[in-house]
Amino acid sequence: MTSSSFTRRQLVKGLSASLGVLALRGFSVHAESAVAAYFTHGVASGDPLSDRVILWTRVLSGDGQHRAIPVHWQVAEDAEFKSVVSEGHTETSQLQDYTVKVDAAGLQPRHNYYYRFLVAGLSSPVGRTLTLPQGNIDRYKMAVVSCSNYPQGYFNVYNHIAQTDVDVVLHLGDYIYEYKDGGYDNEYARETLGRRVQPAHEIVALEDYRMRYGLYRSDADLQAVHARHPFICVWDDHELSNDTWKDGAENHNEAEGDFHQRMHHARQAYHEWLPIRTGVDGPQASIYRRFKIGDLADLIMLDTRLHGRDRGFDYRSDLSNKTGAFKIDEAGGPVYLGPSSEVKDSGAGIEHLTLPYDLSSGRPVAVTDYQKIKPLNQQSLPGHWRYLPDIEDFRENKLNDKSRNLLGVDQEEWLNVQLKDSKQRGAVWQVLGQQVLAGKVGIPSLRDEELNLDLTKGEVPNYVKFMQGMAGQNLPLNLDAWDGYPNCRDRMFDSLLAHAHNPLVLAGDTHNAWAFNLSNKQGKAVGIEIATPSVSSPGLEHYVPVQADVAARALKDCSPEIVDVDTSQRGWAELVLTPDAMSSQWHFVSTILDKKFSTSESKMLVSKAGSRKLGFV
Repeated sequence: MTSSSFTRRQLVKGLSASLGVLALRGFSVHAESAVAAYFTHGVASGDPLSDRVILWTRVLSGDGQHRAIPVHWQVAEDAEFKSVVSEGHTETSQLQDYTVKVDAAGLQPRHNYYYRFLVAGLSSPVGRTLTLPQGNIDRYKMAVVSCSNYPQGYFNVYNHIAQTDVDVVLHLGDYIYEYKDGGYDNEYARETLGRRVQPAHEIVALEDYRMRYGLYRSDADLQAVHARHPFICVWDDHELSNDTWKDGAENHNEAEGDFHQRMHHARQAYHEWLPIRTGVDGPQASIYRRFKIGDLADLIMLDTRLHGRDRGFDYRSDLSNKTGAFKIDEAGGPVYLGPSSEVKDSGAGIEHLTLPYDLSSGRPVAVTDYQKIKPLNQQSLPGHWRYLPDIEDFRENKLNDKSRNLLGVDQEEWLNVQLKDSKQRGAVWQVLGQQVLAGKVGIPSLRDEELNLDLTKGEVPNYVKFMQGMAGQNLPLNLDAWDGYPNCRDRMFDSLLAHAHNPLVLAGDTHNAWAFNLSNKQGKAVGIEIATPSVSSPGLEHYVPVQADVAARALKDCSPEIVDVDTSQRGWAELVLTPDAMSSQWHFVSTILDKKFSTSESKMLVSKAGSRKLGFV
């Protein structure tokens, strides 16, 4: 069952208050069905290697008492478990939230297996998994997903992937969302479909994160796709907190406690609830890692969100207005010296004021009358006067600050080593599985008649107008992506050019579908990028009130690297690797607000090995 609400009659008789409804985490138990144990959230597998794979489940004692639970696991070549090839014993307890993770070894390369868990003679649901290949292979197929927000609607995308033949599912982050009930959702999904979050408050503590994972993992479609395919996952920000960086987050404040303690809780719950291989250093260690897909490819999973990321910029807080310098001369009055960026003297007697610009003539003219501008602020500006952003200062002194980092020095060095080794061993494709867009996306210029601002509410109209004021200034649209860390991207591109045969960058995060031909500052082809649309989170259509075809045209006009883009549909990316080419196609679902849905496909994109470019079939 997938209900997230409970009544006393639903609970098993005698269920101890010490375990109680929280430990059920979205799993409904009927009194008349009391058994020795309950497998509450299905099964899953992940982080496959050529000889092993992580197996996952969760189990509670039937009598509701907190105790260590012995668990027997089995891997077989058949669904009836007549031919068991690997098995063992482990146990779980309250310490790991009754989740079970085992590293099942002794398996054969590129082999389909069935697995299950046994407790007190009772069997979990049966899952199916697939190990990685070795040696020469002619084809490998991946499903790429991200951004699955429970209260935005149904996980129809997961349902579709569960019915599709793929070798692995790559989840590039935002597996859960941390917001409170009503904080970031679809009202119809919340109120009519009953997709409300638990706990109802924003998740901060370990128990909160565990409850939220439990709610998500109670979803039948998510259980189905986990039972059908192995996953390889990395976190993005919402498994942690919105717009996270290494020392803070946009959605964290002092009243919520110590940020690093919150991250400790988030990371622990992530490792408990996802089939990720937890290293000997535990859940607080780095999660960047590499998978060898035979001689065909190396899948290099990066952490662009937390490990080494400096705080991201926000135009609203980090883009300052143009200022002017004045010499305060008591005898002759204040004297305008020029724009602050051109005045080297900043000593005593120099005052810097925000300069208004008079736009009445159709072009901006700086107003430099000290007595007039000294008392002004944004609200008191005369009708044709405006403060203008100091774009050059932002670009040169902030955006291009060479000390800023996205990966961290150690992860950058690790990536270089992995790429060198991949090239030396002759892998055809070097695939970077990571969170945020590497392709360059400018701020699109949209006409007033193309924007339907009357259909928006809150801060959206003001923000759209603010961003339109910067269109055409060669500034990036999304500062949270690699665009906000251009020097880090330059170093990554240099590494890809030097140490990769055929680079393929994968991304999630934006909720939209993107395809890029990546190039460096000199215009040299670096590689290609495919970004997946979201499972359920709203895309650009939610923030920019414009028709999808108009948005796509405007984005391409200001972003030469874009090959294709869809800004309005939910779905997933299918990637097929062969020794000769990479082919990619997006699958879109018709709705996420009804269990009945249809699917459609985008045009096929292909990159021939050696070309470092994408094109349509």
